[in-house]
Formats: sequence, structure tokens, C-alpha cells
Amino acid sequence: MNDSREVQVVVIGAGQAGLAAAYHLRRSGFEPDRDFVVLDHSPAPGGAWQFRWPSLTYGKVHGMHALPGMELTDADPARPSSEVIGAYFDRYERTFDLRVRRPVEVRAVREGAGGRLRVETSDGVWSARALINATGTWDRPFWPRYPGQETFRGRQLHTAQYPGPREFAGQRVVVVGGGASGTQHLLEIAPYAAATTWVTRRPPVFREGPFDEDAGRAAVALVEERVRQGLPPRSVVSVTGLPLNDAVRRGVEDGVLDRRPMFDRITPDGVGWNDGTRVEADVILWATGFRAAIGHLTPLRLRGRGGGIRMEGTRAAADPRVHLVGYGPSASTIGANRAGRAAVRDIRRLLERQPLAA
Repeated sequence: MNDSREVQVVVIGAGQAGLAAAYHLRRSGFEPDRDFVVLDHSPAPGGAWQFRWPSLTYGKVHGMHALPGMELTDADPARPSSEVIGAYFDRYERTFDLRVRRPVEVRAVREGAGGRLRVETSDGVWSARALINATGTWDRPFWPRYPGQETFRGRQLHTAQYPGPREFAGQRVVVVGGGASGTQHLLEIAPYAAATTWVTRRPPVFREGPFDEDAGRAAVALVEERVRQGLPPRSVVSVTGLPLNDAVRRGVEDGVLDRRPMFDRITPDGVGWNDGTRVEADVILWATGFRAAIGHLTPLRLRGRGGGIRMEGTRAAADPRVHLVGYGPSASTIGANRAGRAAVRDIRRLLERQPLAA
């Protein structure tokens, strides 16, 4: 019994990468609902941006690149980024009639009949000849494990749950992580908290001067090499360093961004190092990043021995029907746009070479 709806392409995710892919499908002659469908598990337009904390204003956003075909203009830098980008994505979906279906949870992608892919969702089953996976990372916050973690009597939370700085008023806060989120959290929390401590696994690398196109290409190339080898991707930001802007300079001068090496254990009332040093804490805030949200692709067995999905451009090396955008080197706003275009170009060639099964 055929219980599925058939399309040429299913796009999973309607963040930057998914919308860019949908735009290029539309430009290539694919019709929404007839030839392709975009499935998004979020309740509203905006991708992961809609879940960002209110104090992350648009002016603090690190390198938001416009979607293809429509610039983001006249945005108020003082407004929360969740509002600015949510409204922009909503306008974009309506302008290009992308007909995103939401909220739809994709539960599994399996081998289907006739060489098709079977996409099982909370809204039924779709049968597709190709898949563009654009699910990002927001749904998989990474929580490191340390001895004694379960004994901590205070509060532990991840960047994904960060409520803004005022909630930490009068508290002693340990912020873990050397990325952009960790430094932003520290700079926001410090004026309210009783004390802050910054710990990272590696010494932070601050980048002075403009981040030009050559530097961007070099950073993307480093991440791209990992996914070509089938290794789990690192973020593009992890190889670019932290921009040394005025706020960061003040944080360094004031001692807020005085980094300590990673602690060795967590105690009931704080954290400790093997040399006997201890810091008391009411809160541990894990700004430790995210992992790719690709569990629904597990039935396709795309992962290699290196633990990641080996990629050839945006295409999974193990299955040419499957493209991952916003993954590895395309996990940035400008990279996602380029990846969406490349994936659609590759899928068009695939569909032209492979006629429909009888």
C-alpha cells in the first residue's frame, strides 16, 4: 500500500540554508508542493534565530548574510535578533511563495521503493528522489561531562537555554567555552553577577583587523577538509578566532575576559583544579557549542569510520541523493547560501540522469 506523497525533493529545515535551497529550487523551475516541499519543525519562521535570547540584539549578531534574492535592509540594531531575523525570514517565505510546512517533525529518512527516499514525519510520509537536509545544530546542544557534575547543587544550563543577563544578578557564574557565545555571555552577565569566571579548554585566539574574503575562504577550507575525510565537522567560527572589538578589549582590560584553563572536576559548591585551586559558583553556564542535528538520517548509514559523514561538496559520498547544507563548511550564513545553490545544481543533474522508476 502506497501511503506516501511523492515529490522530487524534500527540504528538511527552514533556516538560512533551507530557505536558500528552496529559493534556488524555485528559480530552477521546481514548484512548491508539486515538485518539492519544505518541512520545518519550528513553530514560526526564523530558524534557530527565533530561539535566541532577547539581549542578543541584531547589532551584536556576528556576520548575518542576506538570503539570496532579498536584502535585509533598515534593521534596527537595538531590536532583538530573534525579532529582526524572524520577520525577515517570514517576509522571504511569503515573497518567494516557498510554502513552508510547520511544525513538522522529521522522524526518519529511510530507503524507499523504486530508488526513492522515504521521509517519515509527524505529518505523514513523503517519497522523494532527492533530499536536502538543512537541520543545523540548535537542537543538539553539546554538554561535556566532568567528574562530580551530578553533585553540583547550583544551576547548570547551556547557551541554548540562556535567558539573558539579568537572571544572574547577585550570583557567582562560571562560563565554560571559548567561542563567541561564551564571550558575549560573560560581557553581558558581569555587570549583574556577584562574580564571573571564564574557563576554556584552549587559550582563546583573538583576531585583530578585518575578516576579509581570503581569510574566510581559508577558514572554510579547513572545515571542508575534515568533512571530505569523513570526520565530524568543526564550526567555521572555531577556526576564525574571536573578533577583537571594543567591547572585547574592555572585557580584557577589566578582567572579565581573564581566561582560566579548564577545571578538572565539579564539586557540590563550584569547580576545582588538580593543583588545589577552587572557585565557588551558583551557576555553570555551558557555552560549549552544538552538534549537527542529523539523527533522523541514521537509517541511511551515511556515517563513515571517522564518525562523520564524508562529503563531496554538499553531497553525502555514500548516497548521491542526499545533500547536507548548513553542515561543516556551509555552517555559516554566507556558506549556507552558496551550499543551497550548489546542492540544487547537483540535484538537477542527478534527476536528469536518473529517470523515474516504473
